[in-house]
Amino acid sequence: MRFELTKEFLERIRQAIVSEDTVWILEHVSDLHFADIAEIIDELSMEQARFLYYQLSEDLQADVLMYLEEEVRDRFVASLSSKEIAEQLENLDSDDAADILMEFPDEKIQEVISQMEDDEAADDIVDLLNYDEDTAGGLMQKEFIQARLEWPVNRALVELRRQAEDVEKVYTIYVVDELNKLVGVLSLKRLLFAKPKTQIRDLFEEKNLIFVKTNDSSEKVARVMDKYGLVSVPVVDLQNKLVGRITIDDVIDIIKEEADKDFQLASGLSEKVESNSTIWRTSRARLPWLLIGMLGGILSAQVISKFEGNITHLPALAFFIPLITAMGGNVGVQSSAIVVQSLAKGNDPFDSILQKVGKEALLGLLNGVLCATLIFGIAYLFNNVDLAFVVSISLFTVIVFAAVFGTMIPLVLNRYKIDPALASGPFITTLNDVLGLFIYFTVGLLLIN
Repeated sequence: MRFELTKEFLERIRQAIVSEDTVWILEHVSDLHFADIAEIIDELSMEQARFLYYQLSEDLQADVLMYLEEEVRDRFVASLSSKEIAEQLENLDSDDAADILMEFPDEKIQEVISQMEDDEAADDIVDLLNYDEDTAGGLMQKEFIQARLEWPVNRALVELRRQAEDVEKVYTIYVVDELNKLVGVLSLKRLLFAKPKTQIRDLFEEKNLIFVKTNDSSEKVARVMDKYGLVSVPVVDLQNKLVGRITIDDVIDIIKEEADKDFQLASGLSEKVESNSTIWRTSRARLPWLLIGMLGGILSAQVISKFEGNITHLPALAFFIPLITAMGGNVGVQSSAIVVQSLAKGNDPFDSILQKVGKEALLGLLNGVLCATLIFGIAYLFNNVDLAFVVSISLFTVIVFAAVFGTMIPLVLNRYKIDPALASGPFITTLNDVLGLFIYFTVGLLLIN
């Protein structure tokens, strides 16, 4: 039965914590799924969370810790002593432990590592900390199953049982040579049905071997695993030596983080915020884009002031200002969204840049003609042919320009290693507002005079 956290159950847990009723907690909480326990801890105060957390088994603690909301987990870990952090890290997969440590300053990291009793686990974490967090090396975990070419099946089974003690989920058996270079993968079924003296070199598969390198970007890892439908992918260094593996859950986290980041950029947020984030953090995330929007408004006002004579001569021009700015912004965002989506899928933008720009320009021409024709009839109702021509020609020009502009901006941003999702938010809308007004009043000036 699926667990659902209610106010009554949460209040009962708080009462049990206050009265230190560990029997009730073990009976009603410890048997829950670790994701549900994490949901409970997210709602507790730090003191209550610590008490409940330490009533759980070590294995359950590790799972719960990684399912906490990121802000809650950071505050929770920060409340622990270096010794307590070291004890928690030893129960985690190496990649998760490295992710947690990465949030601390160097001095704190060294202090925590020195407190770890498991030297092998400490070495793995230190090794992972040397990689950029946005690369395959930063994503990978050091726990995996491998077999050597020269091993007979009977020895391989013994070795694999020993290795599996440290691996929570076994997806694939990787085969390496005497230099620890990845040469293929081994089917568990073939291993189990093979004769004891058969060597691994006679059983493994080397065709269509898929792997990533430690310096590959996290986006490339996600694309590779998505393309080939992998639940795990081996990671090799620059010498093709097997150094780790990346599992599907880590890639899902990356995809979710990238999607959240792109959505926040498109929504006008400069950093990640949650519904329970502090007012200061939320304000800090929103303020830069509000200031950019305000600056855009000031520039738009300056454009209008420069063409004050046009409006005085034909006051009805002011009626269509919202239309021009709204249409320019909408068309620009639509065009940029298509390009951003294409870039997110890993398509090379410069192989078809002219094709993309040409297609959007044609779409802009078609939509511009249709919208301009419609608005000409509406503007004509004002019994002013000049106004009808100004608005329709301006709208046509703005739509075509916004379509091309919305296509080019994310491509240029991507070229200079800036997140192209930036182009689908307030940035492009503000620019289109200013330039759309300039086009509108320039056309008005030319036609009216």
